[in-house]
Amino acid sequence: MTYEEARSYLDYINRTGIVLGLESMEHLLEELGNPQNRLKFIHIAGTNGKGSVLAYVSTTLKEAGYRVGRYISPTLFSYRERIQVNEEYISREAVGSYVEKIKLAIGRMQEKGMSVPTIFEVETAMAFLHFVDQNCDIVVLETGMGGDTDATNVIRTTIMEVIVSISKDHTAFLGNTLAEIAGHKAGIIKPETVVVSARQVPEAMDVIEEKVRQCGASLKVADWEQAEEITYGLEEQKFSFGSDRDICIHLGGSYQIKNAVIALNCIYALRELGYQISDAQMRAGFAKTCWNGRFTVLQRDPMVIIDGAHNPDGAAELEKSILQCLQGKQIYGICGVFKDKEYDKVLHAILPHMKEVTTIQTPGNPRALPAEELAEAAQKYCPQVHAEKDIAKAVQAAIQKAGEKDGVVLAFGSLSFLGEIRKAVKHTQE
Repeated sequence: MTYEEARSYLDYINRTGIVLGLESMEHLLEELGNPQNRLKFIHIAGTNGKGSVLAYVSTTLKEAGYRVGRYISPTLFSYRERIQVNEEYISREAVGSYVEKIKLAIGRMQEKGMSVPTIFEVETAMAFLHFVDQNCDIVVLETGMGGDTDATNVIRTTIMEVIVSISKDHTAFLGNTLAEIAGHKAGIIKPETVVVSARQVPEAMDVIEEKVRQCGASLKVADWEQAEEITYGLEEQKFSFGSDRDICIHLGGSYQIKNAVIALNCIYALRELGYQISDAQMRAGFAKTCWNGRFTVLQRDPMVIIDGAHNPDGAAELEKSILQCLQGKQIYGICGVFKDKEYDKVLHAILPHMKEVTTIQTPGNPRALPAEELAEAAQKYCPQVHAEKDIAKAVQAAIQKAGEKDGVVLAFGSLSFLGEIRKAVKHTQE
């Protein structure tokens, strides 16, 4: 099967939509020989910060000489970005080969009267096959949604679970209270493992602590408020934590200090589990970590920044970054969101800091909120708002205005359209 044929088949599978539960995933993996059982995992759940923590931990493990698989979602710039080994994307040929194998497995499932797996289940199975073939020492795995019924939770060979900041998101699937949501996220915890959790609000922390106790696991709480000597910046930030002084990171946004503290606690826990990671390797790993779409500077003159703030907590953190790094700048915003998100709260936090906002509809997704509806909601918080059908035109106009006023372009909202923003920015540079 060619890469193009594989993508066409995956588009067909994608019509299934979201189906939570592990039964179909378990059947698919059985047909494929249960490749996940030959791997070791660090499993990450939570609302905000999963990808960044994954990036810090996996980059540091790579720096320490380990062969590391990464599984992430959503992707920004390439379909193949979701499956990586030592930061190299899965090849087009490998995608074709694995999808052909998975298609045959699904055919056997259908002959037995079983349902067709979802796109996320198929992609997760493809990742497991690739990581086995690539002889990964360890896989850093990000949940898609929730935890207990997420397709990634089929794994049983976890060495560590990580729970980043929990807030209200995907409430239609996970519940309306933080305790309910935390219960789903904590569902990734396996017996006698190590759990690293961000310091949560008491309602969520109580649930996590109880799940840890039930599983006979051990818990390390990463409290970012213990970070000291913090220096914030757009492209370089520093902090100290315990005996580790002046740790340098190059991910922008005030929230990256919090994510880095969680990741640092993961490194401490990995050392206790016997993984050989020196101080020099840890520092190099943190300094080399890249993670696109989180207060990422795409160009400097005029400055263009993208940030995947798509829920209230993400918006609150983006607002802090604006106040710390863009104070006094005229900001020209570009925003696109999904209609099932609490987008009004996002707009309320961010738009008062904008001089002007252009709304767009994130392309190719039925969950996308039309630009006109988003513009109508945005007008409550910013006096200059207009909708634009063409993302490239929105970017070109914003860059031109920012260039004339020594301003900044800030594209924020759903991660799914930030790749289109980068393409449009590159086009303006040509």
